Amino acid sequence: MAPPSREIEAESIASVRRDLPVLLAHLAREANLGPGKLLVVGASTSEVAGERIGSATSVAIGQAIADVVLAFAREAGCNVAFQCCEHLNRALVVERAVARSRGFQEVTAIPVPGAGGAAAAAAYWAMEDACLVSSVAADAGIDIGDTLIGMHLRPVAVPVRGPLREVGRAHVVMARSRPPLVGGARAVYDPEEARRRMSADTPPRRDA
Repeated sequence: MAPPSREIEAESIASVRRDLPVLLAHLAREANLGPGKLLVVGASTSEVAGERIGSATSVAIGQAIADVVLAFAREAGCNVAFQCCEHLNRALVVERAVARSRGFQEVTAIPVPGAGGAAAAAAYWAMEDACLVSSVAADAGIDIGDTLIGMHLRPVAVPVRGPLREVGRAHVVMARSRPPLVGGARAVYDPEEARRRMSADTPPRRDA
């Protein structure tokens, strides 16, 4: 597993610092990210450098991704979970206080490049009292390099189209979540319609 060249690595880090904040800001608006919300992040530094996932891990690119995401999370006031790679069963790095407050199942491992991923490993050491958990149910997510974060999104996941499609050379997918719509043909989802139905002018339902 050879790291990317210094030139490619430098270009990739520049893209992370330039483009990732733009995408995160867009996702924050679309998903209403803020206090009490959880963002899941999946990132392949190999894909950012233009290589196949898992084949060219870069600690420097991983550090840049973690730095940008954590700075965003501090400003937005949201919590963040970094998904590890398949070697750790896609466990996630979170702050221990977040894991305990949300009732997440803690698991034992320390992510490293090659067994967890460079971005998750960087986040582990940058977070305050970090730990690994087996799964989360996040309110929104960003996937840098097709790492497959869907298993950690709260249903129902809704695609978010951003102003950019790539960070470095990695394909980027974003999503927000919404509560499932329940009911049938008579179900109401619009608040104004619900108020109208509750008004005195509305005739009572026959099956009420």
